[in-house]
Amino acid sequence: MRILQIINSLNSGGAEKLIVDTCLKYSNKGLKVDILLLDGVKTSLYHKLEKNKAISIYCLGVKNNIYNPLLVFKIKSFLKNYDIIHAHLFPTIYWVAFANLLSIKKYNIVITEHNTTNRRRNLILFKLVDKIVYGQFKKIITISDAVDDNLKTHLGNSFKGKLTKIYNGIDLESINEAKPYNKKDLGYLDSDILIIQVSSFTPQKDQKTLIKAVSVLPEAYKLILVGQGPLENECKQLVKEFGVAKKVQFFGLRSDVPRLLKTVDFIILSSFFEGLSLSSIEGMASGKPFIATDVPGLTEVVKEAGLLFELENSKQLSQMIIQLNNDSYYNDNIKASCLRRSKLFNIEIMTTKYIKLYSKLL
Repeated sequence: MRILQIINSLNSGGAEKLIVDTCLKYSNKGLKVDILLLDGVKTSLYHKLEKNKAISIYCLGVKNNIYNPLLVFKIKSFLKNYDIIHAHLFPTIYWVAFANLLSIKKYNIVITEHNTTNRRRNLILFKLVDKIVYGQFKKIITISDAVDDNLKTHLGNSFKGKLTKIYNGIDLESINEAKPYNKKDLGYLDSDILIIQVSSFTPQKDQKTLIKAVSVLPEAYKLILVGQGPLENECKQLVKEFGVAKKVQFFGLRSDVPRLLKTVDFIILSSFFEGLSLSSIEGMASGKPFIATDVPGLTEVVKEAGLLFELENSKQLSQMIIQLNNDSYYNDNIKASCLRRSKLFNIEIMTTKYIKLYSKLL
């Protein structure tokens, strides 16, 4: 079985990390898997993947305009070489669908829908185009209940037969084997209480609520924000406005996230919506208390395991952090619940289900 994974790039992001980890797992299972990037800029994820010489990485350009429709014709030339073509994220899914539409032979193309919603769904024109695009795919994989329900509503009843729900998974072994840092190695005191959020600085995420929550916590509470994105400067400005520059550190992109998760005291994901967040699963698997916003894509993963706070309710979030810190019995119970929940999202389970789906298509 020859599999081609196609995605915009290997920049930082949950979908991108998932693709890299999945490709490595397929390769270890003896499958031939390659990856095609619209933009082949070399990132840490790119370098991680290229270490496996059995996986070929093809790039349509570097710092490419991924929205250029002419990419359709470049993608089209790759389709004939693979048994399964798996597309991820917009606009890749559009270009793969149009490449298949323009081909005489129709290929086994599948898509994973990674997000609960997007701006296109609010536009009538794109709603019509989406039906054409999604109609080209043999199977549409949704990654959570929220993603599944919203996509069925968006596309209509005629697409229900195409949809299959497969939860995302993480490499639990890499989390379990990670060794924590000494807090002093990161520039903190042993007495500091460390909080972390790992996510991009994009409109989907809500670091601002977390910054507000930390601003009312005692001085010993310190926040680490890992990630990059267009809204990073806005968050840095908010830190200045609240006068908490000594309490909030921006760590940028990191390749040692599992070690950081094992080092901190609390892990947060403040967000407006998610598909199925790998960061949330990694957070729960780290053995630390995990707190997330009560929104689609997070609620079903975290409920009755970690803690959930109301959207943009910084006061409630700060109170949860204080309660966890002051009540060791409560803290230990949340840790144990999070660990149990994370085991449901093992990447081995996910890849096995994908392989079965691919085999059925063949």
